Amino acid sequence: MKIFVLILLSLFSITTIDHKNTNTPIDLYNLEGVWELKHQFLYDSDNQISDTIFNTNGYRQVKVYSKGKVMWTRFDPTDSNEWFGYGSYIIKGNILEERLEYASGPMMKIVDTTQVFVFELVMDKNSYQQITVDETGHFSQAENYDKIE
Repeated sequence: MKIFVLILLSLFSITTIDHKNTNTPIDLYNLEGVWELKHQFLYDSDNQISDTIFNTNGYRQVKVYSKGKVMWTRFDPTDSNEWFGYGSYIIKGNILEERLEYASGPMMKIVDTTQVFVFELVMDKNSYQQITVDETGHFSQAENYDKIE
């Protein structure tokens, strides 16, 4: 009887290990890493892209996601303000929520009125798009990022 139980336990363990190895879901929404803003889209009332805003004249924006934390910085040579922020993020389905804990002075003025930034998330292995959706469900603007690390 003991041998029979040991055999059953062994088979159960092997089956469980095998099951875990072959059915590991692919995390399509893994933002871990460093991302740089490629360009932005503006949308019309039919959720169609109406304009693309490219980074010009040395403008750069970088975001870093790690272990539930997000940090971003922006450099715009035409703007004397400092732009950066740090906080936490969570992904729920295809929704990205960022909650800033502290930020530069100009950003803190925005954070005082908007505690949580909510975006629709569209992603592949080396790029992602965070889309701002207005109160009526229409897209208003999207930031498009490429993974740089």
